[in-house]
Amino acid sequence: MSQTKIKKELIDASFGTDWDSTIKTANFTAEAGKGYFVNTTSAEITVTLPIGTVGTEIVIQDYAGTFATNKIILAANGSEKIQGATENYACIINNATVALIYQDVTKGWTSQDIAPTSIDTDYLVVAGGAGATSDISGGGGAGGLRTSYGSSSGGGADVETSLGLLAATNYTVTVGAGGAGVVSSGGSALNGSNSVFSTITSIGGGGGHRVGNGAAGGSGGGVGRGNSGSYTPGSGTADQGYAGGPDTGAVAGTGGGGASAVGGNSSGGSNPSQGGVGGAGLAVSITGSSVTYAGGGGGGGYYSTGGSGGSGGGGTGGTGNAQNNAANGTPNTGGGAGGGEQNSTVARSGGSGVVIIRYPNTHAVTIGSGLTGSTSTDGTYKVTTFTAGTGNISFS
Repeated sequence: MSQTKIKKELIDASFGTDWDSTIKTANFTAEAGKGYFVNTTSAEITVTLPIGTVGTEIVIQDYAGTFATNKIILAANGSEKIQGATENYACIINNATVALIYQDVTKGWTSQDIAPTSIDTDYLVVAGGAGATSDISGGGGAGGLRTSYGSSSGGGADVETSLGLLAATNYTVTVGAGGAGVVSSGGSALNGSNSVFSTITSIGGGGGHRVGNGAAGGSGGGVGRGNSGSYTPGSGTADQGYAGGPDTGAVAGTGGGGASAVGGNSSGGSNPSQGGVGGAGLAVSITGSSVTYAGGGGGGGYYSTGGSGGSGGGGTGGTGNAQNNAANGTPNTGGGAGGGEQNSTVARSGGSGVVIIRYPNTHAVTIGSGLTGSTSTDGTYKVTTFTAGTGNISFS
């Protein structure tokens, strides 16, 4: 039997329905055997369905042709089901006639033209910041930053679109680790690791270099021991972060790139030479408070001060001769490591990333094994912050 014929028979069966003549413009609880005209012109409306009896019906008619603009949401009563599931369903079809029939406790209320409601979920996904090498290194680049909350995302991008997720469905979360530092007379430190939430991936920061080009990443790594003006800083990833600081001929390391700014130049010529500052990170208020993430690491100094780390967890570059005082990137910010100063024997690591999601407090998140996370409440929203690991989560 065709879907059109089934729907026609359902509508025909509703002709004997006891219709409520009052137009519904707010949330209400339906009664079995009744029909309702529902006007969602001003807002979405939730209809709570009653405990059912086999063969009973409820009919809902889109009064104003606005279900596609403001959906009608169907909520089950207690342990009752809709289409065999305990989650809410919705209709987003203008002028729809939703004819619900109660089958049994297994299937519950069933109808055409309804689908599971999506859970509007905002996110902040910050990848791990990069490490830096010892002995006049460029600063590590910050981890890439992507967010749907606020007014902007990393790399100067517009804020991204929130995700519409489903209950009882697994979604992957990975918190990227910070890149390790490398004690080396050449080469580049390790990039940070990517962070992931569902379809959103942020790229790990690019490693800070001692001699040569900086590494590309979410934000790019700085150049170390330039003194030539010929080295290229690591590039950032579009809509996630900025490049490391350019080589202008000074000997000290340049700053790693941050989520909202390019890393700074080194300065002062050949001797002494001051390290460049790390690129600034980006402030995001997804938790309910403004916190800055993804700052680049400062470049190491050459017989002078190291560059300060970028706001958002960037480590400060080393100062002086073999004092080994460069700083790691701050954990769970995606901050890049500070570059080592001349003759240093210690290399610093980037800060780990973080994944934060924000969703209506009518739902809960189950955190799977392998993940470290915690949940708080901000007004009518819950905020779950993941600080380590990889695994699956699901909504209920």
